[in-house]
Amino acid sequence: MKKENKIVQHINQIVEEIPSSTRLIAVSKYHTVEEIQEAYDGGQRLFGENRVQELLVKYEKLPYPDIEWHMIGHLQRNKVKFIAPFVSMIHAVDTFKLLREIDKQAEICGRIIPVLLEVHVAQEESKYGFSIEGLMEIFASKEWINLKHVSICGLMGMASHTDDQERIRDDFKQLSRCFKEIKQNYYALDDNRKDTFTELSMGMTNDYLIAIEEGSTLIRVGSGIFGPSTKNMNTH
Repeated sequence: MKKENKIVQHINQIVEEIPSSTRLIAVSKYHTVEEIQEAYDGGQRLFGENRVQELLVKYEKLPYPDIEWHMIGHLQRNKVKFIAPFVSMIHAVDTFKLLREIDKQAEICGRIIPVLLEVHVAQEESKYGFSIEGLMEIFASKEWINLKHVSICGLMGMASHTDDQERIRDDFKQLSRCFKEIKQNYYALDDNRKDTFTELSMGMTNDYLIAIEEGSTLIRVGSGIFGPSTKNMNTH
């Protein structure tokens, strides 16, 4: 079987085993435009990229209006302006300064950009992501309410890099509890916002089934669809 057919086969296998309440993001970082085209031809519409430059190349070469481009990697504030005109969702918002910059660039573009706030729940040390305590402080401050050109749609996070299934499940449970607490305290009673905080982006190739059991609405699968990638692959 040809490689491109395997891509579609993998997508179909995943879609068959996940509930309709969970959407699949095909993580296409380091993969070619041709591979993404194969996935698109097979019906896939949500794609996730980690780097702004790579995303821009692929957006230009695949100008389909029905593709949803998700920025899922760490995003520097000075690069927001490049993706603000078209990005469908920014997942890894890890500081309030970044959130403000997205709001600023979205206003310039006349858009409201959907975003997810990244929460650090994994055991590994990471400089990215809010602590749960820090995130709760942000919501309690109510500063976020003044941002009119971003829509905080939910949370995003990654489990610990381990084979310990219970550790992974505990990480996802922690993130899910945080999501539910914020939704209940800041969205459930607000008629203008109660239907906006709905997304929980967690789960990748090796742990997405556990993530779905713990409430994930967006899974991010790369190697499980495209196979191993080669970094810095030519995307042209």
